[in-house]
Amino acid sequence: MAQDLPPTGGYEPVQYKRNLPARGFRPGYYLFGMFAIMGYGWYKYIKGVREHNELAREKMWSRIYLIPLLQAENDRDHVRRYWADQEREQELLGKKTKVYHSDRYVRPTYGITPANITK
Repeated sequence: MAQDLPPTGGYEPVQYKRNLPARGFRPGYYLFGMFAIMGYGWYKYIKGVREHNELAREKMWSRIYLIPLLQAENDRDHVRRYWADQEREQELLGKKTKVYHSDRYVRPTYGITPANITK
């Protein structure tokens, strides 16, 4: 009986690897796209931070410019309260009184007291 031998020229190579077509773009294109999107995002972010800082600076300066107006309004309110207090004292006491025994103006301090005092 004859022995089985391989065919002349050898066997065909065994295909163990899948032969699939490449899907999508090459990885370099994906990296480029990702960095482009991230770069645009950082650009918008930095632009927004600068806008925010500019608005904060403008708000701070507007408050600085309003301080004299608010101070004058507060001073007018103090003068109005002072003269009303002087008139009330004139009605109650019949004479002009000085609390600190001097003509120097002392800014009044107001303390808020509760309406109903319970013990």
